Amino acid sequence: MVVVGGGPSGATAADDLARQGWSVLLIDRQGRTKPCGGAIPPRLIKDFEIPDHLLVAKVRCARMISPKNNQVDMHIEDGFVAMVNRDSFDEWLRERAHSHGATRLRAVCDKITRDPDGVSRVHFNSVQAQGVGEPDSVRTRMIVAADGARSEIARQHIEGSEKTKYVFAYHEIIRAPLQDPSYDPHRCDVYYQGIISPDFYGWVFPHGDTMSVGTGSADKGFSLRGSVGKLREIAGLNQVETLRREGAPIPLKPLPRWENGRDIVLTGDAAGVVAPASGEGIYYAMACGRMVAEAVQNALKTGDATCLKQARKQFLKEHGQVFWILGLLQYFWYQNDKRRERFVKVCEDPDVQRLTFESYMNKKLVRKKPMAHIRIFFKDLAHLLGFARV
Repeated sequence: MVVVGGGPSGATAADDLARQGWSVLLIDRQGRTKPCGGAIPPRLIKDFEIPDHLLVAKVRCARMISPKNNQVDMHIEDGFVAMVNRDSFDEWLRERAHSHGATRLRAVCDKITRDPDGVSRVHFNSVQAQGVGEPDSVRTRMIVAADGARSEIARQHIEGSEKTKYVFAYHEIIRAPLQDPSYDPHRCDVYYQGIISPDFYGWVFPHGDTMSVGTGSADKGFSLRGSVGKLREIAGLNQVETLRREGAPIPLKPLPRWENGRDIVLTGDAAGVVAPASGEGIYYAMACGRMVAEAVQNALKTGDATCLKQARKQFLKEHGQVFWILGLLQYFWYQNDKRRERFVKVCEDPDVQRLTFESYMNKKLVRKKPMAHIRIFFKDLAHLLGFARV
């Protein structure tokens, strides 16, 4: 089988399938790092056996910053959120898949056709030091498309993929001001300010000796680069050395369909598995890759292509409710600065902080404290309707 795309989702699917003894070709162009804050929760580290040396920072506090510059520190009790650098993290995942039997190929996927007997053929051009190589192709029984938010495979072969909406993200990797006494390498800052993003948020995340400073918006007319410049100025980072700049679209919700009913299935950003409100994608991409690998294996074993539908059903069963709640949160609280101000105020509440981090760290809605949920509901309602004082 062929996996197109070696990001966290594609590499995870390739690794799981190779471990089960399937012949896997992992096609990835490499050389490009996706703009990403790089946060991963403890559950990802545990579920996917991520070694400590890949964790470039361990965040123990999230500072929420309102339009009026009110700041709320949300401390993480008995744990941390890890930060990874996507270039080394993704490469480690690809190499792990290779160590378990997957064949790696640095190439650009061109198209998918069918031979006279109906078997799919993946066409590609290898990527070499001197540029793109000669066209080549390979026959395959199954294709896992992990080729990103604007998946060309999805566009050509999956019905309804054109309906996807995106947030456009942009960040700059800068030197961390390690000598600055005010710099906290264990805190991430999240800016809920309309000048930074009219419908999303801005971030300043520590990455050891570097930092990720970025923002996102679905407004195509909004200047993301200008916004990051303002964010760096506000954060006192405008004089720090810039190492690189990156931008890319991020899907807003899972696609209505992930498979073609025959031999192609989407995963990761191609499937749209990025959490609303937070934009978190690494954990969900890898969880999706694992579910897709299981569905592919069942389809190959049984010869029943309808097994490919299992991946989306399983993903939505486990994470659909969280995505729905986060979508509502983004819709209600990110609309304007007045609501953003109230949202940050809500984050002062100890119940909100505790349940937020418990749910984030474990990727499950916390149900063991029903009275806390009730209190949060009425506090949210009071802030939303303007009854609570800011």
